Amino acid sequence: MKRILNTSFRPHGKKDIFFCEDPFIMKGDKVVVELEQGISLTQVVDILQSLPNSIDPLTVPSIIRKATQKDLEQVNKNKEFSKNAFAFCKSCIHEHQLPMKLVDVEITLDQSKYIFYFTAPNRIDFRDLIKDLIREYHAKIELRQIGERHETQLTGAIGNCGRVCCCRRFLKDFSPVSIKMAKEQNVFLNPSKISGSCGKLLCCLSYEQENYQIFNKQSPKIGKRYQTDQGSLKVIRTNLFKNTITVLNMSNEEIEYTLEEWDKLHPTHTTPQTIKQNIPHQNKTSHPSSDFLTLLSDHDTNKIDDNSLDTILTES
Repeated sequence: MKRILNTSFRPHGKKDIFFCEDPFIMKGDKVVVELEQGISLTQVVDILQSLPNSIDPLTVPSIIRKATQKDLEQVNKNKEFSKNAFAFCKSCIHEHQLPMKLVDVEITLDQSKYIFYFTAPNRIDFRDLIKDLIREYHAKIELRQIGERHETQLTGAIGNCGRVCCCRRFLKDFSPVSIKMAKEQNVFLNPSKISGSCGKLLCCLSYEQENYQIFNKQSPKIGKRYQTDQGSLKVIRTNLFKNTITVLNMSNEEIEYTLEEWDKLHPTHTTPQTIKQNIPHQNKTSHPSSDFLTLLSDHDTNKIDDNSLDTILTES
């Protein structure tokens, strides 16, 4: 019967699942596996009772064998070869004056393939560089361009939370993250707080986004005023974790309600009254912006952007 092993290629690295027919391979053992890039060595970190539903059994590779002492010695040699290859490749990049940054070098267990990871702002013509590398190592050479997130995934970093960054520990794929997520989660939009070590928006902003979307659909809009059984109330805050909203009454007192309590108040959104109705007729010496303020009062100012502002000015 095939056993299901969870493995990791590096400490704190993401996990990969393999099938295994050897009953003597245990947690903590190092094993030899064959991947697309070649033969590699990985370590068993857990033995699973069943395969996760999200994984197709036909896509799960099998372990070749348990690593021998010779394999472990070869891994240590490859680490030294990687350092030398990194230095050599870096000197070639400098010699050819290529606008690229070398990040890491990976060598397969049998040294049949060298993978050079690099970042660059644009596509690079590295044909001369590949010729130098093939001439030096007499092996398959792959130059793989990666982004800032993948660079952090390879090198590792400490996140704002004080832990090893998620992409290094468990993330396999990078989900799109937008500034809209931070706004919907009421996160203070300080670039240093919402950006990771890679300079991109924090991956963890996407973890709770679905919950925030559901909560925000059920909650009243922040900044809006509602007519309720308790009078006119303005929403100033919402709290997903407490499932509450905080409002301001006409006496400027803050009151907190759960969503269930809020629904029982039978709230209805009130439309702001036009300033024109409450302001006496202005003579020609009035401030030139007074008509513009009246126009703005007829529109939802929270939804005004550059395009709608042009429309308002055109209507005037």
